[in-house]
Amino acid sequence: MRLTSKTVVPLCLALIGQPVGALTLDLPGKVVGEERRSETPGSYALPLASFDGSNVPSRAVEGALDQRAFQLEASDQTTLAVMAPLRGQILAAGFAILFECEARGCGGFDFLFGTEVIPEPDMHVDMGDFRFLSAEKAGEAISILVSRSAYSAFVQVTRMTPAPLAEAPAMAIVDLDDVEILRGMDRRATDAGIGAALDEAGLAVLEDLLFESGSAALTDGDYPSLAAVDAWLNANPDGTIAFVGHTDASGSLAANIALSERRAEAVAQVLIDNYGAARSRIAAEGVGFLAPRATNQTEEGRQKNRRVEVIVTSTR
Repeated sequence: MRLTSKTVVPLCLALIGQPVGALTLDLPGKVVGEERRSETPGSYALPLASFDGSNVPSRAVEGALDQRAFQLEASDQTTLAVMAPLRGQILAAGFAILFECEARGCGGFDFLFGTEVIPEPDMHVDMGDFRFLSAEKAGEAISILVSRSAYSAFVQVTRMTPAPLAEAPAMAIVDLDDVEILRGMDRRATDAGIGAALDEAGLAVLEDLLFESGSAALTDGDYPSLAAVDAWLNANPDGTIAFVGHTDASGSLAANIALSERRAEAVAQVLIDNYGAARSRIAAEGVGFLAPRATNQTEEGRQKNRRVEVIVTSTR
């Protein structure tokens, strides 16, 4: 892309067998940094209102996801000066505004925590100085988030356009009468896999632990991985471990590090309370979203990133 004082950015995804109308935006400043994420087919929770005290009202939109963050050389421009021409271009392209807000009116941190934002440093958001809008026209949806730092403006554009569904995977036939047998086989595989991983690599992901976004509490369920960790501790009486919590990229780094540590501590407490493990042999730490293993642009990817790993810290 040629960078000029005002950069024209085409926003479209090429879909196999399906033409897509191009949308261009004239960004009010020289682009000095860009990050792009795309997924086809993908989904996006399009915000429709400010944070209501419990969540951000939104509508799930499916199709081809094109999400970009731009850093602009625009030290003398307010967020209003950056957003206004973008808003005008969206309207000129035939979109109807569904919702728009500014910082505190959006819900501040709570709004951003419940909204999909490309992580720092690619998309910087000042909690007290940002603007947001969402819009739609037939078959398409778009949102724009604008903020700034002392020397730069930041613009995130998320566009959803129609996309064909991927070919369905081969179906698996399961005899429901054998479900308990299947569960037992899965439990044995989990136990063996975690024990072997701790012995060989000193690390295992506790895949069956599930957390809701923004919550440190385990969802209700049976977690054989913790039984496997307890079995490893019993087989290695001099061993010590650490649970390390990870989050998705919703919200700030500081908040996510605190959340991931609480998740690790919650898992440690379950191991202590339910299995009698010694507190002195277990540590709990959190790294937030700094070590993702999947995209944070889909719910499936975010759920994979909301995890706890167990690490061997000593064997004697």
